[in-house]
Amino acid sequence: MKIPKVPTYGHHKPTGQARCYVAGKSVYLGKYGSEESRIRFGEIVAKVISGRHVDPFVTKSADPEAGLTINELVLAFMRHADGHYVKNGEPTSEIHCLKAATRPLVELYGFTAVDEFGPLMLKAVRQNFVSSGWVRESCNKGVNRIRLVFKWGVENELVAPGTLQKLQAVAPLLKGRTEAADNAPRTAVDDVRIEAVKNLVRPLVRDLIELQRLCGARSGELLKLTTGMLIRTGDVWKADISDHKTVHHDQSRTLHFGPQAQLILTKYLSADPDAKLFKITRTAFCRSITRACEKAKIERWVPHQMRHTNANNVREEFGLEHTQAVLGHAHADMTQHYAKVSSKKAAEVARKIG
Repeated sequence: MKIPKVPTYGHHKPTGQARCYVAGKSVYLGKYGSEESRIRFGEIVAKVISGRHVDPFVTKSADPEAGLTINELVLAFMRHADGHYVKNGEPTSEIHCLKAATRPLVELYGFTAVDEFGPLMLKAVRQNFVSSGWVRESCNKGVNRIRLVFKWGVENELVAPGTLQKLQAVAPLLKGRTEAADNAPRTAVDDVRIEAVKNLVRPLVRDLIELQRLCGARSGELLKLTTGMLIRTGDVWKADISDHKTVHHDQSRTLHFGPQAQLILTKYLSADPDAKLFKITRTAFCRSITRACEKAKIERWVPHQMRHTNANNVREEFGLEHTQAVLGHAHADMTQHYAKVSSKKAAEVARKIG
């Protein structure tokens, strides 16, 4: 069954009231911009998404004694998030994701009391994600981030535990059973497409592509490298990454560079040990590749897919454990995802193919 379109909060200027359209009929919500109208609008959206009947003549006034509102909860949580989701003094990308997830929550239910927020309202927010073009996985993650806000509220005695328990009942969107599309899984990039892009980008981008193919590092890890981070002793160079993706799980991450990778790195060494080797941002690096794909008229690929390429090459020659060591995975199932544990194994790979 197709989910009805989410109503829009509008302004009826002759009367000064807020209104929305449901099944072609006007539903008046109260004074435009008021808390009462916003609460009424949120209730109607929840009913429309769930297929329940909307009575245009039944209204519900805001209860001034209802307690903490969604607006206040989200504001308090984001203040916490600004201090919590930080790495090396800089906010992480999770801040952006949280803002994206809570924006429709606030727009629809900002004036609703937190303990009146239930599963139907959460599903209405999720439908807003779908209508905005979010893919299924992002919709599910957005719902989980909203639940995270309420979980933090329970932890700090701002939200009743039963409210969170009700929100946990909302099942995730399943593949093939939702209007939300699925992104195609990222796979390894074949040599033909890699070379096509390398022929169209500047030397810095070309070297980064080749470095990723050789060592299997994330682009963000390579772009953090400085001359001082490189341990250039022995036949395999190393670099310990202190602020990698999984550092908050107490996992270490060491990159290993064999003879071919060393030739690339040598071109960018600096007298300043703290200077970044590669003066380009992750966004610019990715954009250079995607634009080259468009210019070459080939299937688009992104830098992260080079980890899949490296994983396939390593696994074919060395096996799963060596692949796990190179990619820095704590669990073999994640390595299986990249490739259809030690530092010693990673160095062995670098020595031979990197």
